[in-house]
Amino acid sequence: MAEVKLISVWKKFGEVAAVKDMNLHIKDGKFMILLGPSGCGKTTTLRMIAGLEEPTKGQIYVGETLVADPENGVFVPPKDRDIAMVFQSYALYPHMTVYDNIAFPLKLRKVPKDEIDKRVREVAEMLGLSELLKRKPRELSGGQRQRVALGRAIVRKPQVFLMDEPLSNLDAKLRVKMRAELRKLQRQLGVTTIYVTHDQVEAMTMGDRIAVINYGELQQVGTPNEVYDKPANTFVAGFIGSPPMNFMDATVTEDGFADFGEFKLKFLPDQFEVLQEKNLVGREVIFGIRPEDVYDALFAQVKVPGENMVMAMVEIVENLGGEKVVHLSVGGITFTGKFPAESRVQEGQEVDVVFDMKKVHVFDKGTGKAIF
Repeated sequence: MAEVKLISVWKKFGEVAAVKDMNLHIKDGKFMILLGPSGCGKTTTLRMIAGLEEPTKGQIYVGETLVADPENGVFVPPKDRDIAMVFQSYALYPHMTVYDNIAFPLKLRKVPKDEIDKRVREVAEMLGLSELLKRKPRELSGGQRQRVALGRAIVRKPQVFLMDEPLSNLDAKLRVKMRAELRKLQRQLGVTTIYVTHDQVEAMTMGDRIAVINYGELQQVGTPNEVYDKPANTFVAGFIGSPPMNFMDATVTEDGFADFGEFKLKFLPDQFEVLQEKNLVGREVIFGIRPEDVYDALFAQVKVPGENMVMAMVEIVENLGGEKVVHLSVGGITFTGKFPAESRVQEGQEVDVVFDMKKVHVFDKGTGKAIF
């Protein structure tokens, strides 16, 4: 097992910087998620760790070994990094059986035949593939093919697993099942794992830590709870969570309110104290609150008209069975709430809505960075 470190890593393609000054430390045995939208640099980062791309500058360590440092002429080829990669496309050999696909990396390393057989059967048992060893990939389902691709990586007993959106070709139900299987497997093996995805649900449910990336820059690194509860900026706050966080422009008033023009909400005393310390009284900020913290007033415990409660128009109700996602408006201001299934709100009616002011986020209007 090994930790992985990226120190001031850059990757440029011509004049375009795909990865900018990336500093990341993945501890031994941890499951790290690289999360961000398409084109943000997460796969390029993974490929540099694997040795499939050479960084423009910076250093990459796998364990104690410096595997990339272009300024000093260091570049360890992929085959010598003791890393196994699982791709989105499975990349199985169609003419080989499941057994031979899993055994292939060991045969390349000229591992003795008896040892190959032992390790292949151990991995097949672990992944529920023992009955499928004689089949060809075309005779397997998508989930079974993904397990074969995992088996081929596991059988090598590498120091690090790299996974590039390995579940994106599976249907929704199978993705949920495979997420749980992958997490369980990683804990069982204890191998350092770096997993690329654009799916924030995958990130929240699987990772020990999440590195959120946008336009090649690292935005925040933390546990799933940290990036959800204390986002570093508006990008992280808006990218993590479904539906996404509500953002509304507001002016901080001298008497401690967020003034949206159409209505006001009162900050808690400690929140207002922070805003005063930051000299934000009288200035415009970005007010953020997650839909699950916007309630139907009938189901709210703390409701104070004029402080945390407002009457809003119900625009759209999305009934998800166990809950309702309700799109609301006050004048020209729109926001979303998550109401319990028992809520009787209907499109076109007015409803009292309560904001949980303990869960409010405020961001700097200019930089987008979190104030609290």
